[in-house]
Amino acid sequence: MQLLLDTHALLWWLAGDDALSAAARTAIADEDNGIFISAASTWEIATKHRLGKLPGIGKMIADLDRLIADQGFIGLPINLRHGRVAGTLPGPHRDPFDRMLIAQAMLENLVLVSNEQPFDSYGVARLW
Repeated sequence: MQLLLDTHALLWWLAGDDALSAAARTAIADEDNGIFISAASTWEIATKHRLGKLPGIGKMIADLDRLIADQGFIGLPINLRHGRVAGTLPGPHRDPFDRMLIAQAMLENLVLVSNEQPFDSYGVARLW
């Protein structure tokens, strides 16, 4: 299975947080699964830290690329097609980071690991 971690799933995995569901934890730990991390997630983490919404992760920000690589996760860049689809998605969902993750999951045929039930209305496969 090819998984795309939502930003909260990535943070909870790295922190060992129990908020990550058992199904998500099992799927991420399964070495047969490819685990992708969107550039949108690293952008979101850095932005929220800068705005004071994630105050305790200063050290993590500095080493985020290494932390992701050390987990064996695969970075997923944002390309022009991702941007076009994210920008044209219908519906009221306004979070640009979430819209990018939805577009990437759709276009790259990835299962989105997220607790965000509104993602289901976009027809992406979601694991939680």
